[in-house]
Amino acid sequence: MRRREFPAQGVPVIHRVNWLGLWTLYIKEVHRFFKVQTQTIWAPAMTTLIYLMIFTVALGRGDRQVLGVSFATFVAPGLIAMGMMNNAFANSSFSFLAGKIQGTIIDYLMPPLSELELMVALIGAAVTRAVLVGLALTGAILLWPGVNLGIAHAWAIVWFGLSGSVLLALIGLLTSLWAEKFDHNAAITNFLITPLTMLSGTFYVIDNLAPAFQAVSRLNPFFYVISGFRFGFLGESDIGDTNLAVLHGALGLGALNIVLGAATYLLMRSGWKLKS
Repeated sequence: MRRREFPAQGVPVIHRVNWLGLWTLYIKEVHRFFKVQTQTIWAPAMTTLIYLMIFTVALGRGDRQVLGVSFATFVAPGLIAMGMMNNAFANSSFSFLAGKIQGTIIDYLMPPLSELELMVALIGAAVTRAVLVGLALTGAILLWPGVNLGIAHAWAIVWFGLSGSVLLALIGLLTSLWAEKFDHNAAITNFLITPLTMLSGTFYVIDNLAPAFQAVSRLNPFFYVISGFRFGFLGESDIGDTNLAVLHGALGLGALNIVLGAATYLLMRSGWKLKS
């Protein structure tokens, strides 16, 4: 029987990208949330449908028109994007934090994965959950009376949906790095994510606000996600009067994701609150 030969000490076995390790971690994270899909996918869809019911009953009576469509049709894309973003954050903000509290953080740090590979796997799983929630929401909302959604600009639906999910996944990963207990995670959710989401123009157009508050709204990146995603369905947006304004919003959102991604990578590479 031929004796198996192992590489010499110090000779790398994995070159460039550890695709197998990256894929394994991604699948592990997807299985983690999919095992409890009632809680992670269907429950958020039900919660968002309740939002739709409440706001259409409270504000949508009298055949109210917003951006040339019924209020229910106007608010539906924003609710889908909001559900996607919230669940991307929930997924990525859990992994490292749970590892710190349960003492299993070594399971993420020990495998031969670079910081970038670790980031890609965790963010990819968070975006996968966001997309599944978005599909579940879309299917349910299309059955809602008074909602008529078409596809005006497919690129905007894909770009703003994925970019918004990546943005919240990065924020969640940063939160997971910083947090030391679940209270810290809840603080970010309650005092940052929820206010920015509710003040993002999901339920209104910012033209109805005073000029000072319109300027504040335009500093909120969630506003561009919601309005750009809505533009993909309705062909109308309150980002600006032209398609070029929407494109500028898309590029700005992409630039923000690159900056946050670089910051997250540098923090992970330094081992901040992970290896100390």
